[in-house]
Amino acid sequence: MIVVKNSIVSDDIADQCFCCDCTLCKGACCVDGDSGAPLLEEEAARLEAVLPEVLPLLTPEGRTAVKAQGVAVRDKDGDLGTPLIAGGACAYIAYAPDGTALCALQHLYKPVSCHLYPIRVEDYGEFTAVNYHRWDICRPAHGHGEPLYIYLKEPLVRRFGQEWYRELLHEISNRNE
Repeated sequence: MIVVKNSIVSDDIADQCFCCDCTLCKGACCVDGDSGAPLLEEEAARLEAVLPEVLPLLTPEGRTAVKAQGVAVRDKDGDLGTPLIAGGACAYIAYAPDGTALCALQHLYKPVSCHLYPIRVEDYGEFTAVNYHRWDICRPAHGHGEPLYIYLKEPLVRRFGQEWYRELLHEISNRNE
């Protein structure tokens, strides 16, 4: 494990390579799962603000889900997340002509948990766990591309800040000496 400020970062973040290729998985991470994408509390207000721009981009089912459930919902564990269409796909989904699921929020305000995927962050009060989430639908991406901490630099900085990221780089460098 790598300790950065009050975060415990899995070694996998430094050691495992990943490169998302939606041509292979067709954006299955936006379609499959038992709850919506995790949201930070402040993200619900941001989603509310961009909603007028987002609604026209959604599927009719997505618009219906957001209008019925709201921009964010609490799951069975009380965690905040994106609403789902009939318990399946994320309500903020759109589709490319080839059927690939896309995020309608991509260019307006993509939730940080989506931006970070396959890294998942769990806050435990005193510390934050930063882990690599392995999911079979992402199998084509595992082991390809760059180490996760490089591949996901932008969302890591977005979530934790530049100073945190510099410290992560320092800790990884020290670990590899």
